[in-house]
This record gives sequence, structure tokens and C-alpha cells, in this order.
Amino acid sequence: MSDLVVLSHLRWVFVWQRPQHLISRLARNRRTWFVEEPESADVAEPTLRTEAHGQVTRVWLEVPGDRPHVDFGDPAAASYGAALQGLLGSASGRVGWLYTPMAFDLATALDPEVLVYDVMDDLASFKGAPVALRFLQQQALRRAHVVFAGGRSLHRSVATRRPDAHLFPSGVEPEHYAVAGSSRGGDRPVAGYVGVIDERLDLDLIAALAEALPHWEIRLVGPVLKIDEATLPRATNITYSGSQPYERLPQVMAEFDVGLMPFALNEATASISPTKTLEYLAAGLPVVSTRVPDVVADYGQDVALADDADGFAAACTAALAEDPEERRQRVAPILRLHHWDAIAARMEALVEAAPARALQSVPGEGAKAG
Repeated sequence: MSDLVVLSHLRWVFVWQRPQHLISRLARNRRTWFVEEPESADVAEPTLRTEAHGQVTRVWLEVPGDRPHVDFGDPAAASYGAALQGLLGSASGRVGWLYTPMAFDLATALDPEVLVYDVMDDLASFKGAPVALRFLQQQALRRAHVVFAGGRSLHRSVATRRPDAHLFPSGVEPEHYAVAGSSRGGDRPVAGYVGVIDERLDLDLIAALAEALPHWEIRLVGPVLKIDEATLPRATNITYSGSQPYERLPQVMAEFDVGLMPFALNEATASISPTKTLEYLAAGLPVVSTRVPDVVADYGQDVALADDADGFAAACTAALAEDPEERRQRVAPILRLHHWDAIAARMEALVEAAPARALQSVPGEGAKAG
């Protein structure tokens, strides 16, 4: 089977999320390269690096300097394409898979037989987004053979330019979270959040929730990115546990009494479809969230929705009285439906069928749901 070359703004060794779940499954059937953004390093000249992670080969370009972030379009990374061509060689039937439009030129230079654009976020709305990103996003949407959207809101925005885009919200591995038994029952209840801590979180809400629940612990688990750590809320009952590997998340969540999704309602969250919704449910947790549009649409019956700290506090307190077994039985069909194995298989079938279709500059088909 032909090679799969994934170009991503996220690193393979970062938080385990949509790209890792999908690509690790697709890699079972084909040689797979996970090409990351360039990285500043103590090198005299741009140097291509590779690292094996099971069936996936991680690839990145080290460039001279000490800048905290270097994107695909940076002039310092001008040699990336030639270095990548030298590594990959010529291969027929290659599949290119985009997670960031910033890698669009690099992807097309590899001359893939099939170009896939898996839209997992509206990256142009994120803090510090490159000026060229929105233009390249339109190019990627126009030229890709197959377009996937990772949530309902994303699908609506993508479908205005690609009405043939396929809706594939993110999924879950229920068995992964069922391994560890609950270790709850400490001195005080724990309301926990797992994920990246960035501009998408409502820090004021978290601070007010800690004040409203002084006898609870508010535990935030994950890396802090793109925001000043000095702006993080501090209180005696707020703890930061740092980033944890995917393998440890069942144990991390087993110490929670409630799973939190305290997202700010802003441009950066308007189109998100949080993977952690299903992960919390698979871990047997009650979930409290702000009214993120996709969460309301997809899980409004299974997640407590609140608008402020008082609402979050009331929902957390009420969750302690819920019947865990009743909740487990209620969400079991949802978890089976959204298993990553089934999602990856359906997406792969669409990619395999793509070579039979000509590349369309202006697709005219009706929207397709995954």
C-alpha cells in the first residue's frame, strides 16, 4: 500500500489527540511519516531528523536559532521540501494528509496522488496565527481531494467552500479508560480538567469556581501554551499537575469526581469539538461544560451545561449524588458509536476511493456526513 505523509502543526510526542489517534490506526496498513513543524536547535545548518514511534516515523527539520516557534512557511525552513524529498524518494500513489494549511506548499511539492485535509481546528482564529494562514486554508480547501471536518461547527464553515466535506467528529477508546478502577474518595472532591491550558479556557471562571467550591480541589492537568503562566488563577484549592502521557490518563481521571470543560466562549472556541467530552464519559465521570456549540448539539443530554461559576458549582455538587452505573449504561451506546477504530476505518475507505475522482477546483456535490 502507498505511503502516507502527514504534515502537522502538532508534534507526535505532544498531547495525544485526534492526529495521533487516527494516524496510528492508518499506519497499521501503510508506511507512515509524520512531518512536524521545524524546530529551533543548536545546529549550524538546517538538519532533518527522524525518530521511530512504532509504525510511525516522526520527521522534523532543525534550524539554527533559539526562537520558540518556527512554522512551515518560515524562510529558515526553505530547505525542508528538498530534504523531505530526499528522505521519502519517489513513490507512486502517495497520500498527503494536512493538519495545518501552513504546510500546503510543502504537501503539494511532494506531488501526492491524493491530498487529504483533515480540519480539526479553525487555526486562523487562534492566538498568534500567521498572517498567511487564512489564505493557505482556502487553497487547501480548494485543492484537496478529500476534506474532513472534526466537528459540526467546523463542518458548517468548511462546507461553504467544500460542500463535499465529510463530517467526522473526534472519537474515543472506551476500553482505554475502563482499565483503571476509580480511586476517588479522598479528603475532598476533585473537579478536574485534562487538556491544553491556553486562551480557550475561561481563567476567570476557574478562579471563581475555586472560590465557590472552597472544599473541593480544582485540578488542571496539561501543558500551558501561548499564555503567560502569571495569568493563571491561583488559590489554595487550585492545583496544576502538568502534562501527562495518554497512557496515564485513566489513572489521572480515576482521581476526579467531575470532569470540567470550562471553555471561554470566544472566537477560538466557536468551532471546537472537544475530544475530552467522550474521554470523560468513558472514564465514568459526570461532565460540566460551558455552552460550546458542538458540545450543546452533540452531548447536551449527557453533559451538564452551565454559564458561570455558580452554575458550575451547583452542577458539580449535584453530580456527587448521581448513580454512576446508570450513567455508564446511558453513555455506553454513544461510546461504541464514536470508537476511534470505526472512525478511522470509514475515513480510510473514503481516502482509498479518492483516486477514482478527479481533482475539483470548485466541488459541487452535496455535503456528506461521515
